[in-house]
Amino acid sequence: MQNELKLDFTRRLSQCNRGEMIVIIYDIYFAYERDARKAYEANRHEEYKEAVRKAQNVLAELIHSLNFSYDLSKNLYRLYMYCTNCLARAIYENKTDGIDEADAVMKRLYTSFEEVAKSDHSESLMRNTQQVYAGMTYGRTSLNENLSNVDSNRGFLA
Repeated sequence: MQNELKLDFTRRLSQCNRGEMIVIIYDIYFAYERDARKAYEANRHEEYKEAVRKAQNVLAELIHSLNFSYDLSKNLYRLYMYCTNCLARAIYENKTDGIDEADAVMKRLYTSFEEVAKSDHSESLMRNTQQVYAGMTYGRTSLNENLSNVDSNRGFLA
């Protein structure tokens, strides 16, 4: 994953609420999946395996975040485990078929979570972070972001 993309995920995570966090985690999964496909096409087997393992780690994080007091969590668990097994098969067969199968499941779940996140108007999970405003100014080739309260005191006071 490129550093630019990591910075974007970090910025988004610092500003998100609960619903948006799941969408961001899915986006991270898809980024690792894209990395795996690129490595496979370039015939870089070790990079391919590493990217698939990172995608499996994202699935493990989704599994660990499930609340099993809801019936929906049991269904999500089965789907996440199916995707994890598909990715494992992709590694040992050295093919992208397993990635394709997992991708189909994850994209359908993603659209559902994206819709739910739109209706979530709860507070941001992280407090005392810099507020980012995007779209105020545009650079020649990119969107500029402005931070507010840059000099404000964040964190703990001793």
